[in-house]
Amino acid sequence: MKKSKRKMEIQNITLSLPKDLLQKIKHIAIDRQTSVSGLLTETLEEIVRKEDLYERAKLRHISILEKGFDLGTEGKITWSRDDLYERQ
Repeated sequence: MKKSKRKMEIQNITLSLPKDLLQKIKHIAIDRQTSVSGLLTETLEEIVRKEDLYERAKLRHISILEKGFDLGTEGKITWSRDDLYERQ
């Protein structure tokens, strides 16, 4: 993931994890040549990125639905309910 060229303001947090989970996370971080903090930051950034993409897609699709679709009827219904349910 590309890092922003501008300096980000950093804030420390305290995180409580079960010891066995923390041990596994440390091994994953070592395998990925990063720190636990770096691993968590990357994971949380990915969650935020996906949420942002989802929200943008949702708003785009809501806009499309509100605009409506051109079905070629020019707003006029050319069939009756009976036509739709006509039995053969």
